[in-house]
Amino acid sequence: MMEASMITFLLIAVVVIIVLSVFFSFFPVMLWVSAWASGVRISIITLVAMRLRRVTPSRIVNPLIKATKAGLGLNINQLESHYLAGGNVDRVVNALIAAQRADIPLEFTRAAAIDLAGRDVLLAVQMSVNPRVIETPIVAAVAKNGIEVKVKARVTVRANIDRLVGGAGEETIIARVGEGIVTTVGSSNSHKDVLENPDSISRTVLSKGLDSGTAFEILSIDIADVDVGKNIGAYLQTEQAEADKRIAQAKAEERRAMAVAHEQEMKARVVEMKALVVEAESQVPLAMAEALRSGKLGVMDYMNLKNIEADTQMRGSLGKLNDGDDSSRPPHK
Repeated sequence: MMEASMITFLLIAVVVIIVLSVFFSFFPVMLWVSAWASGVRISIITLVAMRLRRVTPSRIVNPLIKATKAGLGLNINQLESHYLAGGNVDRVVNALIAAQRADIPLEFTRAAAIDLAGRDVLLAVQMSVNPRVIETPIVAAVAKNGIEVKVKARVTVRANIDRLVGGAGEETIIARVGEGIVTTVGSSNSHKDVLENPDSISRTVLSKGLDSGTAFEILSIDIADVDVGKNIGAYLQTEQAEADKRIAQAKAEERRAMAVAHEQEMKARVVEMKALVVEAESQVPLAMAEALRSGKLGVMDYMNLKNIEADTQMRGSLGKLNDGDDSSRPPHK
């Protein structure tokens, strides 16, 4: 009997616990009590309706409690609509509280738009109060005398809340500052001018209005480091001279190849002419025989021609003999 009563009591306790768990999970009574204790008048039905809309009540009520305590005139519908749009309600409320304390004009609609645009609205408010320093990478520029100058700058910026939506980010600021440094150094006559007056870079760059169209306001540009790099002018001249040398060598090689080709062509031409001479000489006996047969050449004329040929050959042999004797004699001292 005692065991049956104990089992019944345990079953009732389990059922009660389950019912209470379901009740408190669906009816956030503790959250409702906290809201009423903080001065936020909200009905339990509204919290249940949030559950039905798949909205976590604590994500809305807790920021609303902070906003009410800070004196912000927000209502639950504004926060819930921003939550359903995919925004971060807690961060928006914290940004509004920080802006109110810093006396920065910021409305809920503007803060919600900034948050939905993917910007950190709380960080923007904090940067409006405490400016941020952006350090640029080393920017290499070349002065007019060909010497490279490496410059590193620090840019102090303050967030411009009015231009956070649609304004460019830090990358644009860094790119524009780098472009201004390159332009300023490139317009200097000598790298010594940059080393002597590094503040001229910051003055020139700052006067260009580089923060136009960005989400920031540039307060100052400070040159952190200036170093001398390579002699780019001398390097380019060396490269140009080497290129000219290679071009000249290529042209000389081209002329040499053309000369060799022309020489071979002339040799082939000489051989061709010799062949024509031999061919013509082979026709001479035939022509003489034909002349003798036709009576155009007499026997005495033929004999005189042979004598002239023999005399010519003899003189040629004597000339070669004399040339050989002259080359074998020792030179006169």
